[in-house]
Amino acid sequence: MRKNLKEARQKAGMTQQQMADRLNISHSYYQKIEGGERLGAIDVWGALEDITGVDQRALREISATHPCKKDNPKKHQINHQF
Repeated sequence: MRKNLKEARQKAGMTQQQMADRLNISHSYYQKIEGGERLGAIDVWGALEDITGVDQRALREISATHPCKKDNPKKHQINHQF
């Protein structure tokens, strides 16, 4: 999970659906970005930075409890398709 992204969204007072609507993407796509399952397009990260006021590098950080951080990263590769 991208804990920083979730916290920034919540501080902005937005639900996942509201954030997806603001980004003009589907709710499920946003969930996958926030969950660390999808990388997300660069323009999405730029918009997230603008909306939340948090640097996109911090927003993209995946939490230490994400499966790819616990085990062999090759075993749990994230699908980076856009």
